[in-house]
This record gives sequence, structure tokens and C-alpha cells, in this order.
Amino acid sequence: MQIQELIENFELLDDWEDKYRYLIDLGEKLPAFPQQFRTEEWKISGCQSQVWLVPDFSQENKITFLGDSDASIVKGLMFVVLCIFGNQSPQVIKDIDVTDIFAKIGLEEHLSPSRRNGLNAMVAKIKEYAQNR
Repeated sequence: MQIQELIENFELLDDWEDKYRYLIDLGEKLPAFPQQFRTEEWKISGCQSQVWLVPDFSQENKITFLGDSDASIVKGLMFVVLCIFGNQSPQVIKDIDVTDIFAKIGLEEHLSPSRRNGLNAMVAKIKEYAQNR
């Protein structure tokens, strides 16, 4: 799914209950997360729930990611983050400013502080992987 399509889908929903349900539905679309990556090495600190993120550097000049969480809404947030950053070059990842994207979706104003912190921790970890590439 492209980020513009994601933004448009969120805009079609009238209230945040519907948007939360949509986030949960998106989270269910994440690919199966291999059990061997559910370790401290791949866990993102700063998230209230358990969140794992694994980069894949096998494509030339592109980074893809696998992600998962034990919380349904956070899985949906992971889906959104991977739509934005997945299958991009390290330079593009470093250059993406998610502030505008999150504002269009309404994430900044409608997430609890702990979920916002977790969302920002996911973005920071992805940018760290891109920086170190």
C-alpha cells in the first residue's frame, strides 16, 4: 500500500473509533513475524508494548523491514511506519519527515502519549538502521 492511499483511507473515516479499527485491520496485514526474531536484540526500547523490528539489507541500496507487536493498535502503527519507510534507500529513509504524514493521518493528536513515544521510537530505530548503512 502506498502512503497516499493510506492517508486517503484515513480521511474517509469519520471518527477515531473507526480509525482505530482500521489501524487494527492494517496490523493484521503485517506478514507473519518469525519467532526467532522475538528477542531483545530486535526489540525496540521506548515502547510500552513489545515491539520488534528487523531490517533486511539483502536488496541493493534498499532496506526492507519486518515488524510486529503484541498490541493490536501498535501492529497497525507498525504497518503505517513500514508503508512509509519500507523498501526505500537509506538516503530516502533519512530524508523522510514523518511529521506531515502523521498529521494528515491524525496520529499525533489522537494517540496516547505512550503510543506516540512508541511510534517515535519505531521511526528513530528505522532511521538509525539507515544511518548505519
